[in-house]
Amino acid sequence: MLERVTKSLAAVAFASVLFPACGHAGDTGFDTEHLFGFMIGTDVGSRGEREFQSETTGRFGKNNGKYRTIGQQLELEFVPIPNFRVEVGTAFARHDINGVPGIEDRRQLAWQGLSLELRYRFMERDTAPFGLTFAAESNVSRVGAVSGARVRSYGTEFTLALDRELVPNVVAAFNLTYQPEWTRVVETGTAQYESLVGAAVGAMIRVTPGVLVGGEVRYFRHYEGVGLDEFAGQALFVGPTTYFQLSNHSRLTATWSVQAWGRPAGSNAALDLVNFERHQARLVFGVNF
Repeated sequence: MLERVTKSLAAVAFASVLFPACGHAGDTGFDTEHLFGFMIGTDVGSRGEREFQSETTGRFGKNNGKYRTIGQQLELEFVPIPNFRVEVGTAFARHDINGVPGIEDRRQLAWQGLSLELRYRFMERDTAPFGLTFAAESNVSRVGAVSGARVRSYGTEFTLALDRELVPNVVAAFNLTYQPEWTRVVETGTAQYESLVGAAVGAMIRVTPGVLVGGEVRYFRHYEGVGLDEFAGQALFVGPTTYFQLSNHSRLTATWSVQAWGRPAGSNAALDLVNFERHQARLVFGVNF
């Protein structure tokens, strides 16, 4: 199963890069910066552009009991020079957990922490075979994203993004991700080191001038240790994405992913509900100013 998934991801990625496009993104006005839900595109905005963004992410379902978390992130984005974007943000987290093995029961709403993201676009779709952007997002958290416990957590998510317009009104993207994280639990003083690596492909089709629909396929592997020391589990998520251009200055992206396949280390289970959730959803609203 893993071999088939890996081959499929690679095939779509190579197709999105090598397939002869019938036009460039600029011809049809694609802006992939916020087009996808859980993935990112290679566009970073124009010099001097400023945006406010609200990103709401829900994660639901573990191996037993009730598990619901809602993360609310508020972000300001700036483009000080061409091809370079800076984003600063703050986040709140709502946890509703009861009867989940290995996680303390908890019902709370708390301020989670701060984040800083930097993106640089190396290649533009208009002048190169495909767009290419590198992003690094660092965060400092005082509340555990999974457990809701009091922590001191530091993590960075590195993402390499490629995208290309395959045919007019159809754009595809490919992401590679590496996310190391260090966490100290305040109550016990114990330290945890973990990392996540993943690959994702997505495609969006313009159905009207202001509406695009498509989907995303994402595969992740979770490890103990920031250097991918000990394999802990893996999961494959699939789901639809819809993008709405509400006005010249505002937009909305909605996406939902379900774990279609997964397996924790040392288990024959059909899903990994130890390291990942059963469902993930995201709603992103943004406005230029």
